[in-house]
Amino acid sequence: MIDVLACARFVCDRSTHVAVDKREIHRLADKLLSLPVPSWDYVHHYYDGSEKTVAYLLLVDALNFCFFPEPRWVVIVDGEKLQGYFALTSVLKEAFRCGCPIDDFHYLAQIDVQDVRTLLRGAVGTGEIPVFDERVRILREIGQQVVALYQGDPSRLVKESCGGAQRLVELLVRGCPSFRDEVSYAGERVAFYKRAQIFVCDLFGSFQGHSYGSFRDIDRLTAFADYKLPQLLRAERVLQYCEELKGRIDRMEWIDAGSAEEVEIRAATIVAVEELRQRLKRRGRNLFAFEVDWLLWHIAQSAKMPPHHRTLTTFY
Repeated sequence: MIDVLACARFVCDRSTHVAVDKREIHRLADKLLSLPVPSWDYVHHYYDGSEKTVAYLLLVDALNFCFFPEPRWVVIVDGEKLQGYFALTSVLKEAFRCGCPIDDFHYLAQIDVQDVRTLLRGAVGTGEIPVFDERVRILREIGQQVVALYQGDPSRLVKESCGGAQRLVELLVRGCPSFRDEVSYAGERVAFYKRAQIFVCDLFGSFQGHSYGSFRDIDRLTAFADYKLPQLLRAERVLQYCEELKGRIDRMEWIDAGSAEEVEIRAATIVAVEELRQRLKRRGRNLFAFEVDWLLWHIAQSAKMPPHHRTLTTFY
């Protein structure tokens, strides 16, 4: 499997649009030193401790991308108004609770467009979930591949990894093209595997490191290169953008997926989080990269920040 951290360092060594300021990493590490890692949110996620939870998390992370275009997609679940990631986790949780057949991967393999629209319905007067057609395609792909490779049972995918976090990422990326988060940069193939890695870490979080969430090498995974973390890291001055890129982001212009600018933002995010992790470790706090990611993502939900970069992609 392609080494994600090595890829990120390869990009950062050649980056012309984005830089990582290690002096600011020291300052940010001081701020994070005593903050608790957010615990797994069982309110907005489905959990029953069985193979059904594995299926749920696979579907969450198959669809966990691109929530920001206006008008925002908003849902109401159990009287709570939600948008973005927690809107997705909550509507899927509701579907799993009410007996909707989306845990049947034979059904998913040929799911009807209207069934997906009903599943991901927004509150009255709000926008449809972005990139809807791609979400339909991805749900069908996941259904077809899990049926073809694992007899329709995604827990077999996890079992085949034999407790290897990197092995599970590799199996998922190899079996499901929609998880194959790779680009070309400076003549080399670069991988980020954001959604595949987050599936492994979601299993770890949901199952509390036991059963389907037990992985011997989860420390080998990286942060999840998306748009929220670089937004916060830029606000904290850890990520430094060239003037042209800074202006384009502040004007909310689209940054093409796979462009040098976009690849450099994602790579710098991974490297910065690893530097943060190492700095915290030297200060006596030993965290996994995904725990640092969770800390930063949690802070970003309420922080006042400049705009995030806008890239239309199914990878984050």
